[in-house]
Amino acid sequence: MAFTKHVLVILVLLGIFNICNAQGLKLGFYKKTCPSAEAIVKRETARIISVAPTLAAPLLRMHFHDCFVRGCDGSVLLNSTRNNQAEKAAFPNLSLRGFGSIDRVKSAVEKECPGVVSCADIVALVARDAVSLLNGPFWPVPLGRRDGRVSISSEALNNLPAPFFNITQLKSAFASKGLSTKDLVVLSGSHTIGTSHCSSFTNRLYNFTGRGDSDPSLDSNYVARLKSRCSATDTTTLVEMDPGSFKTFDEGYYTLVTKRRGLFTSDSALLADSETRAYVRRQATAKGSTFPNDFAKSMVKMGKIGVLTGNQGSSPMLNACPFAATPNLDK
Repeated sequence: MAFTKHVLVILVLLGIFNICNAQGLKLGFYKKTCPSAEAIVKRETARIISVAPTLAAPLLRMHFHDCFVRGCDGSVLLNSTRNNQAEKAAFPNLSLRGFGSIDRVKSAVEKECPGVVSCADIVALVARDAVSLLNGPFWPVPLGRRDGRVSISSEALNNLPAPFFNITQLKSAFASKGLSTKDLVVLSGSHTIGTSHCSSFTNRLYNFTGRGDSDPSLDSNYVARLKSRCSATDTTTLVEMDPGSFKTFDEGYYTLVTKRRGLFTSDSALLADSETRAYVRRQATAKGSTFPNDFAKSMVKMGKIGVLTGNQGSSPMLNACPFAATPNLDK
C-alpha cells in the first residue's frame, strides 16, 4: 500500500510539472514574430499529403513519440553523435517516417521567418494538419515550445508504450505523462489511420504463449487473414491497421476492436478495462459521435507534456530540424 501511494504521488507531481510548463504556451504565439507560420505549415503539409497520404499517420506518430520522451521538445528529431545514441536509434523509432517532411516544412518557414519557429512547434502543427487532411478533426495548437538538445535512445525504450502492453501497463504509461484513462482510449483511436510492420504483431499469430499458438483474444478469422499476409519471420510487409479506411480518420478503429480485430495487444487491451471498454463500445455503436472532439481535446493535452518554454531549451535552429544531440546537457 505504501509503495502504491508513493507511485501515485510521483505521477501527480509529474502531472503538475507538465501543467506548469504548459502555461508558457499560448495560441497565436508567433502572431507578431512570424504571423504566417501556421499558414505556411498548413500549405506545405497539404502538398506533402496530396502526394503521399500514407505519411499522415507517421507524422502523427512522430508527435506522439516526441511528447512521450522528454516532453514535446523536438528531441525525436535529433541525430546520434559518436558518443550518444539519440532517440531515433531506439528500436520503437526505427520505423518512424516523415523526418524529411518536417525538414521541408521547417525550410519553408525559415524562408519567411529565419530562426523564429521551433522544430517542436512544427512537429505539433504538422501532426494536426495531417490529421485534418484525412477528414479528421482540427484543433487549436498552443505554441511557444522551445527545442530540446538532449536525446537518449534508452529513454525512448523506457517511455514509449509498446504494442504488446497490457491495460495496466498502458494506464501507467499514460498516467506518468499526466494523461487520463480516457486520453488513453481516445488517443488509441489514432490507429484508425496508418500501417504496421508484421513484426509488431506476429507473436499474436504464431507463438503467443511459446507453444506455437495464436492470441485467443483475436478473432480467428482475422488471425487467418493476417497469417496470409505475414509469415512468422516477416519484417518488411506492411498491414493496414484499419483495413479499408486506413487513409481516412474515422471511428472504424473502435468497431474493429469490438470485433476482436485490433491489430496490437495494446488495442485488444482496451476491452480489459471497464472505462476503456465502455468508450470503445460507445464509439462503435454511435459511429464515433464524440470521437473527433474527444481526440482534439486529448491531442491539445498531449501537446503540452513536459514542454520547454521561455528560456528553457534552445532557440529555434536555422534551416533544418535534424541537428545533433548534446547528451551532457540538462533540459
